[in-house]
Amino acid sequence: MIKLDIVNRLADETGIPKLKAEQAVDALFNSMKEALARGERIELRGFGVFIVKPRKRGVGRNPRTGQEVAIPTGKTIRFKPGKELHAHEGNGEEDSEA
Repeated sequence: MIKLDIVNRLADETGIPKLKAEQAVDALFNSMKEALARGERIELRGFGVFIVKPRKRGVGRNPRTGQEVAIPTGKTIRFKPGKELHAHEGNGEEDSEA
């Protein structure tokens, strides 16, 4: 699913024009980006939680040359699915539980 699919679905389910739906989706995503950039936690009940976590410094390798490359400290975004979303993951995939 891409952003356009979300916009189309919002327009279809609410009856609002696609231009307004696109503006709403853009506003939502921009608000989320800004909150994550500030290091804030985003909790969407029934969906999940987005958390900004520190990333440790490390050493990697250039795959072409094999030369070691320093990886600086930074931040990364983690997503933890909520209970309702997590419950949907198991539907229809009973074979993979071995």
